[in-house]
Amino acid sequence: MRLGLNLGYWGATSHASGVGLAKQADDLGYSVVWVAEAYGSDAATVLAWIAAQTTSVDIGSAVLQIPARTPAATAMTAATLDSLSGGRFRLGLGVSGPQVSEGWHGVRFASPLGRTREYVDIVRAALRRERLRYNGKHFQLPLPDGPGKALKLTIHPVREWLPVYLAAIGPRNLELTGEIADGWLPVFFSPEHAHSQFEHLRAGAERAGRSLDGFDIAPTVPLVPGSDWKVCADAVRPYAALYIGGMGSRERNFYNELACRMGFEAEAARIQQHYLAKEYEAAMAQVPLEFIDATSLLGPRERIAERMAALAEAGVTTLTVAPYLADADAATEALRTAVAALELSGVA
Repeated sequence: MRLGLNLGYWGATSHASGVGLAKQADDLGYSVVWVAEAYGSDAATVLAWIAAQTTSVDIGSAVLQIPARTPAATAMTAATLDSLSGGRFRLGLGVSGPQVSEGWHGVRFASPLGRTREYVDIVRAALRRERLRYNGKHFQLPLPDGPGKALKLTIHPVREWLPVYLAAIGPRNLELTGEIADGWLPVFFSPEHAHSQFEHLRAGAERAGRSLDGFDIAPTVPLVPGSDWKVCADAVRPYAALYIGGMGSRERNFYNELACRMGFEAEAARIQQHYLAKEYEAAMAQVPLEFIDATSLLGPRERIAERMAALAEAGVTTLTVAPYLADADAATEALRTAVAALELSGVA
């Protein structure tokens, strides 16, 4: 198991501290630095900035939003980032959610699985420098009855194969991930609750006639070192409440549904009720300590090492940490603590 760093959304912390953490991860031998996007900063620009200031750590999108770009545009971005970084780019993709897809990008959220399958097909064909001809349900290239021409990527990617990851939460999306992707980007990952998720991944892989050997399981896990793990958990409450309570509508919130499948149905309902009523403190108070502990790395180095061992035993291959610490120096120290904990765990 190797370590990764997730910087989240650019602008959530200062630009200097984000670059500083990426440089620190590079120096410490981290495997990858991931960057996210929603409806603020885009991930690709930030990744180019980080690539220019690091030397060996991979850069990854967690995620580029599928509704934000055509498949060809994503292939162009991926090929460019991989070239600029000297072959260090990992392409993470996700369909986002109905509110962002339709409200921000103006793209219908219907048939997310079908759109993802076709999207990945086209991206990979473009990266192979094939002339883009595609007759799918959701994408047609070139458009019929028009002047469009089947084109191919003019630049030569530095690698024949570029890893594609999918951010998947629901059972059917997990099966699709196992079938067509090279890696999985889970959120709120818990070793104690991961069995059914792996079953869906394996089912998809078997449908494609492949195994999960070499498949990268790369969850993002909140990291808060400290002497009292219960106090450390409080730093994660705003994040957990936002996603379980506010990342989606009352009718459709994938993170809320995940918490329910993990056995926190009553708590998830209360979190959402408070959050949508803008009672944020009450929503945070309702996040169960058990849930935070199951999905985070909290407390002393020895306790973090024990959780790392459990994560590796569950099948995690790239453990991506997200320091939930406001102070840049504390976040930097947390990255060092993670390295020491990984060595202590014996699963590096």
